[in-house]
Amino acid sequence: MTLFGSLFTGVSGLGAQSQSTAMIANNIANVNTVGFKRSEASFYSLVTTEGRSSRYSPGTVSTNRVQKVDQQGAIQQTGSGTDGAISGNGMFPVKRSTQAGQEFLYTRSGSFSEDNQGLLRNTAGFVLYAWPLDSAGNLPANQGDSISLVPVNVAFLGGLTRPTSSAELAINLNADEVDTTLANALTDAPNFTRGITVFDSLGSPQVLTMEYTKTFGPQGTAAGTIRNILATDRLVEDLGLTNGSQFELSVDGGAPVTFEVDNDGVVTPGNIGVTNVNDIISHINNNVPGAQAFLGNDGELVIQRTEFLGGAAQFIELTNTAGTPLTGLGLTDGVYESNDMSGPEYANGGPGDTPPYSSGDYPAPQFLPGDPQYNNRGWWQINIRHPDGTSLNRGMVNFSGDGGLNAIRDADGDIDIELTQINWGNGSNPQNIDINIERFSQFSGNYDVIFSDQNGAELGLRTGVELTRDGKVVARFSNGATADLYQIPLVTFANINGLQEVSGTAYAKTSESGEDNLRRAGTGGAGFIEPSTIESSNVDLADEFAKLIVSQRSFSANTRVINTVDQMTEELLRLR
Repeated sequence: MTLFGSLFTGVSGLGAQSQSTAMIANNIANVNTVGFKRSEASFYSLVTTEGRSSRYSPGTVSTNRVQKVDQQGAIQQTGSGTDGAISGNGMFPVKRSTQAGQEFLYTRSGSFSEDNQGLLRNTAGFVLYAWPLDSAGNLPANQGDSISLVPVNVAFLGGLTRPTSSAELAINLNADEVDTTLANALTDAPNFTRGITVFDSLGSPQVLTMEYTKTFGPQGTAAGTIRNILATDRLVEDLGLTNGSQFELSVDGGAPVTFEVDNDGVVTPGNIGVTNVNDIISHINNNVPGAQAFLGNDGELVIQRTEFLGGAAQFIELTNTAGTPLTGLGLTDGVYESNDMSGPEYANGGPGDTPPYSSGDYPAPQFLPGDPQYNNRGWWQINIRHPDGTSLNRGMVNFSGDGGLNAIRDADGDIDIELTQINWGNGSNPQNIDINIERFSQFSGNYDVIFSDQNGAELGLRTGVELTRDGKVVARFSNGATADLYQIPLVTFANINGLQEVSGTAYAKTSESGEDNLRRAGTGGAGFIEPSTIESSNVDLADEFAKLIVSQRSFSANTRVINTVDQMTEELLRLR
C-alpha cells in the first residue's frame, strides 16, 4: 500500500499545482482589469495515520483558494467625473439590472458611466445603487437597510432652477452721514441704496432694493433745524439768544430742569446757567437722568431720551419758559416720545420684546447685551423694497463704537434679516429669504459694497455629473448651480475575504463574510471615494511569475515521483 500510496500522493500533487497554476494564470490575465482582486493557492496536507509507528501511510495534498479582496490596488487618475476609486475599506453596492428580484453584489470596480437610460454602470455592466437625497440633502430614515438604496439615475428631462433662499451682503455705511429722526426716515429719501438680484421658483430674476437711512434712533429725539452750530458757540454773542431767557427739560413727566442763558453771571436760584452750547450739552448729560445731548453730524443740537421701547411711555419734553431760547437753538418746544415701531411701516417686527433682541426679531432693534445696550450714534434704518416698490421689511440696526454690527446671533448662529412668504406676483411659489448682514460695518468714508452673493440661479441645463470624495453624486448645470442627487454608501464586512466571487470584480455576501454594513464615506471605518480615479488590479506580475516558476518546478517534481513509482512497480512485476 505504501508504494501505491506514493503514487496517489504524486497524483494529488499534480492536481494541487494545476489549481495553483490556474489561479496564477487568472491573476495574470486580469492584471489590467479595473477593481480585480487576485487569488492565491493555500496548500494543506491530508494525513493518514497508522496505529504502529513502524509503518507509514502517505497522505495527499489539497488546495484552498485564498482571496485578497482586502488588498488595495493602485489608484490611477482618469478624465471621467463619474469614475471613483475607493481609498480604504468598503465596496460599492451594485446589481446586474434594476429588475425586481436581483440580489445586491459588491465591487471595487468604480469605472462608472451613464448608459442610454441615465443609469450609472461600471465596465462590467453592473448598476450602481445609492441613497437618494431630498431637496435639503437629507438621507432616508431607513438608511441602515439596503432596501433604502435605489439605482443611481442621472437622466434629466429638463433643467434646474434654484430659488434663492439665502443671501449675504458686506457693506460699509458712512458713519459721517447726517442723521434724521425716525419719523422723517419713513418719508425722506434714503442716504444709500443698492439692489440685489434673487431668483424665484420659476427661475425669474427679481431685484430687491435695500435702502439705508441714518437716524437718531428709536428713542424720543428733538433735533435742531439750525446747522453748523459749534460746541464753543456763545449763546448771546454767536447765536443771538437773550440773556436770562429760560427753557425746561423733563423726562417721562418728572420734575423739569430749567436752563437759563447766563451772560452776566446772575442766574435765578434753582436754574442751571449756560453760556455756550457746550454748557447745554454737558449739563444735560450730567444733570438730567434719562436724557442726553450732542451735536449731530451736520452741527445741529440734538436732545433725546436715552432709553426706548421699555413698555411704559418714554419721552422728553422741551418748554420755553422765558423768551424763546429753544427757537434760537433750532429746537421746537413739545413732547418727543419714543418712536413706536409697531405701526404698519414696521408690521413684521416685535419691538415690545424684552431685550436683548436677536436678529430674528428684525425689524426690532438688534444689539448685544451690556450697558449701554446700544450706541446712540450708530442707528440705521434698513428698508427692503419689492420690485413693485412696496416695502417688504423695514427696521433698525445698530453699530457699536468700533464700527461693527451691534447684534446677537439667532438660534442658527446667524445675524440676518428674514423675509417671509414673498409673493412676486408672477405665479411663482411664495418665497422665504434670509439676508445675512453679519459683515455690515459703519466707518467714516465712502459707502462701499464689498460683496453681495445669493444661492439662487436661473434655469440651467445639465452639463455634467461627478462624484465627490464624500460619496455624493452631483449634477452640474449651465447656470452654475449644482444639485446633490445621491449619497453612495460604502459597504463593509466583518470578513471581506469571505465574500463569494460572482464575476471577476463583483462579489456576493456569504455566512463567512458576515452581514453588509452601509457606511457613509469616511465614517465607521469606511474609506473615501477618490473622484476621477479608478482602482487598478492588485496583481503584482513579478510576484505571479515567481509563483508560476515554483508551481512549474513542483509539478515537475511530482511527475518525477510518479515516474519513480512506475519504475519500482515495473521492477516488482519482473520478480519470478
